[in-house]
Amino acid sequence: MSKSPFVVSAEWLEAKLDEPGLSIVDGSWYLPAHKRDARAEYEAGHIPGAVFFDQDLVVDPSATLPHTLPQPQQFGQFVSSMGISADDTIVVYDGPGFFSAPRVWWMFRLMGASNVFVLDGGFDGWKAEGRRITNEPTRVAPSYFDVLNAAELVATFDDMVQIVADGSAQIADARSPGRFTGEEAEPRPGMRSGHMPGARNVPASALSKDGEFLSVDELRAVLGQAGIDLSRPVVTSCGSGVTAAAISLALASVGHTDNRLYDGSWTEWGGRNDTPVATGKD
Repeated sequence: MSKSPFVVSAEWLEAKLDEPGLSIVDGSWYLPAHKRDARAEYEAGHIPGAVFFDQDLVVDPSATLPHTLPQPQQFGQFVSSMGISADDTIVVYDGPGFFSAPRVWWMFRLMGASNVFVLDGGFDGWKAEGRRITNEPTRVAPSYFDVLNAAELVATFDDMVQIVADGSAQIADARSPGRFTGEEAEPRPGMRSGHMPGARNVPASALSKDGEFLSVDELRAVLGQAGIDLSRPVVTSCGSGVTAAAISLALASVGHTDNRLYDGSWTEWGGRNDTPVATGKD
């Protein structure tokens, strides 16, 4: 079964560790329930040459919502300071494999990088296989990241109001089934539970198994079983815009191109008192 063209194996990456033009990015980020500290784990040990991409820092500093995309110039400054260029081969990883790394993959693609991949198996799998790790700080030579922002890949709140009203695109929600149906409380205190009317639940966790991304055929099946019609536009969403990118990665993997990510996600929609909310499976 064919794998996503945007995913690389640990064997592939290990063989290329010392090659020029390769940028390795630790994009780990966790919810409080995970009880994991992404930066502390990076400092304790990481893939040689990897830099840490802080998803709580690489944001729009003026935004009131978490994980809001930085402006293109801001993003360029952040990643240039990490020594990354837009024409590098960029490999992103997180701990479990496909929780937060797809968000960084999506951001780099949004901002103009074309050779961006996610590491199959994540850092947890890398360590379990006894591959090289180091706690030495990565030496970074500042570079220039030439930003080409594809703003059409981002859905705004106003876009979502229109989509909920007229059904002009499908909404794929990456949160857990319990959060989607409203049976589980949101991790952010005071946030309403449920989902946008008409949304379909595609839990990010359903797109991988044991840290490895599903095959293209399996991804297509998961999306279809969730009620996603791949001939129509899709907007991906989640809690704060991070795990929605796992669906974006799945869509790109099966050749779907007419999709956007709702950056405000449920934190914006569910955090207001003037937006409709549905509960249950539909």
